[in-house]
Amino acid sequence: EGFSSVNLFLSLYRFQACVYFASVFQAMSCGIHYLASVFMAVTPKFVCGIPGNVSSVLFYNSSESSIEDIWTLWTSTENYIVVQLENGEIWELNQCSTSKREVSLNLAYEYRGNKSTFPCSNGYLYDDTKWKSTVVSQWDLVCDREWLAKLIQPTFMLGVLIGAVIFGDIADRLGRRRVIWFTSAGQFVFGIAVAFTFDYYSFVIVRFLLAMVSSGYLVVAFVYVTEFVGIKARTWASMHVHAFFAVGIMIVALVGFLVRTWWIYQIFLSIATLPFVLCCWMLPETPFWLLSEERYEDAQKVINIMARWNKVSTPCKVSELCAVQQDDLVSGRMGDNDTSSTKKHNILDLFCNWHIARRTITVWLIWFTGSLGYYVFSLSSVSLGGNEYLNLFLIGAVELPCYIIACIAMDKLGRRNTLIPFLILSALICVLIMFIPQDFNILIILANMAGKFSIGVAFGLIYLYTAELYPTIVRSLAVGSGSMMCRVGSVVAPFCVYLRSIWIFLPLLLVGIMALLSGILTIMLPETLGKPLTNTLEEATEMGRKKKSCSGKTPPAHSGAALEKMEMFGQETVNTEK
Repeated sequence: EGFSSVNLFLSLYRFQACVYFASVFQAMSCGIHYLASVFMAVTPKFVCGIPGNVSSVLFYNSSESSIEDIWTLWTSTENYIVVQLENGEIWELNQCSTSKREVSLNLAYEYRGNKSTFPCSNGYLYDDTKWKSTVVSQWDLVCDREWLAKLIQPTFMLGVLIGAVIFGDIADRLGRRRVIWFTSAGQFVFGIAVAFTFDYYSFVIVRFLLAMVSSGYLVVAFVYVTEFVGIKARTWASMHVHAFFAVGIMIVALVGFLVRTWWIYQIFLSIATLPFVLCCWMLPETPFWLLSEERYEDAQKVINIMARWNKVSTPCKVSELCAVQQDDLVSGRMGDNDTSSTKKHNILDLFCNWHIARRTITVWLIWFTGSLGYYVFSLSSVSLGGNEYLNLFLIGAVELPCYIIACIAMDKLGRRNTLIPFLILSALICVLIMFIPQDFNILIILANMAGKFSIGVAFGLIYLYTAELYPTIVRSLAVGSGSMMCRVGSVVAPFCVYLRSIWIFLPLLLVGIMALLSGILTIMLPETLGKPLTNTLEEATEMGRKKKSCSGKTPPAHSGAALEKMEMFGQETVNTEK
């Protein structure tokens, strides 16, 4: 049924299909910029700089003429390199200090005499065999400046959080098309500008702005495509925006493998947005937004264009559509004496009673866990051993079938019955990885792919499930607050990955605990498959108490005529973001 809906969408709605694929193409650039730092901010092997010209180098029993020949033997940060200068002095080069031997009669690795220790006043020497240049080696973000390197990804994710809030509001005020234009151009301009920043602080600031426009585009793109796509294909279309995001992650791995200088790498990644920037001006505004602004003539023009593309001989008239909606609105008010629809609602309504409060806490936890797990698996993939570029590529590729499985399972098994097993499965996989010997690189990578697959299913499903769990009067509020928890998880994820320095399995342990707790709490959530959307908090509460939906009360809906006309370009939108 799902595949037939997609085929119907592609065959009957040519205009929507073109708009959809043009819009989600740019979602790849969001995936690119979100994960670009995994290679751009990598810390290569390094030691303190040499205070003079070197005549010989010693590392354990290996004697070389230059330090560049030693890097292949370097295995631990606790190692040091012994160098003899042309003036006869012997120095020990550590990562964050240098030591001068008081007695320099013979060159030996082990030395038990007196030494004078100095800070790294001569800069640092980096291993450039794998990466010619990174932001870490460019601005010496090591030792006492290491914390600056660790802030690169969290500050980007903070920009993601702020950008989603700002541009989501602007899109409601100025229109979706203008925001798509601005954020697309912003991704290209700021993406290129990052490559030409002159110091660490300008780099972080421009990356922060890049995060804001990338996040803003992704938020508005979800709204944009769901306002154009018909009801029958909306689930598949909205879910597969995530798939294009995953393709962006795969592009990061490919470009990282081919380009080893960070600023050139950043330019190549940013060029990926150029095709859309050149053609995005042709995208129309959504009829929904035009109607909400009472720009009826403009809405009619867009509808006529859609009709010509879709080969519809008699396009619907805006005047008829507005009349039908007005009739439905009047009949809905006459049949409902509850004044809650006119009441302004706030975040406290998500905790109006114990059932709704418990539901809200569980949903927020799932949003947070999904985002945390998604980015922990993605960011840590380059540290699994083996080929880090292949690891990241596979971590991105595994998402593509994951969303197909999610779409099929949520329609066949139900939302809750799909969410529970995949959350618990991701927790079990996190535990399983801890028992795999570190020498079994292939098995570790496969297990991490399985973990990313499981958490990806849950992460993609929670968007629609949240919208169905809450009534119309607080639905946008519920999805928006859940999306904020998602972004909090994305900010926390980089710090969670850094906990590998304390214990290599600590990030997985935290994700596993959160996933298991989320899976258990999800058991208490009601199933929403096949049930009508609720309109009031009372109806939403009853949905959680009863096995079957109440047949005596069904929420007001559009009439058949209105539904048929609105099928062409959708009814409701859900503001979502990774």
